[in-house]
Amino acid sequence: MSKRVVIGITDCEKFSNYERWILAEPDVEVIRLSTQYLNLDEVKKCDGILLTGGDDIHPRFYRNKETHYPHAPESFVEDRDEFEMEAFKRAQENNLPVLGICRGLQLINCSLGGTLKQDLDELNNTHRRISREDKLHTVKVESSTLLKDISKVVQGNVNSSHHQAIDKLANGLKINCRAEDGTIEGIETSESGHSFLLAVQWHPERMKDQNSPLSNNLKKYFLENARKFKS
Repeated sequence: MSKRVVIGITDCEKFSNYERWILAEPDVEVIRLSTQYLNLDEVKKCDGILLTGGDDIHPRFYRNKETHYPHAPESFVEDRDEFEMEAFKRAQENNLPVLGICRGLQLINCSLGGTLKQDLDELNNTHRRISREDKLHTVKVESSTLLKDISKVVQGNVNSSHHQAIDKLANGLKINCRAEDGTIEGIETSESGHSFLLAVQWHPERMKDQNSPLSNNLKKYFLENARKFKS
């Protein structure tokens, strides 16, 4: 049996960023989970799942039929939404460790019955990237959370490139950090005995400071849990 831990990473325009981030660690193999390959069955080969960033989720997946809102895309990618929600469902059914990033956080919340703020309006000045460089802001980490245990910090600076955020939090989740303006920036499972389930609104895979505990510690803890699952 291979000693390599297998991580399924959902496909997106910047897939290579996530793949490079994960493969920077030893003894890791990546499976690209994609609508292009129609390879949902490969979730069963994985020891952990990483849900990536990218497109806005179609509003029908969070009980909101309005598709015309500020900064909405010209078209949605519903096949990706459906594919990734099913991948997440299978990961949950098999108790796989799951890490969500940006859209991945939103998809987890929507999959479990939560909703989104469709646009952050004036808060986009803090959160939405308008150039090639991500925005930067501070997050405050909640006490008595797994994120606090992982990062060992009470606050830190993170990058930002989003115009949507969690509105109604889904059952079974709890908030582990917020931006200074109150925007939810991280979530994790609130259910004891469940496998690793944590998501952040920033992009740890492309933070300039890859040694930041809000990037490096997240990756290492996720992979540690994937290795435990494999064993």
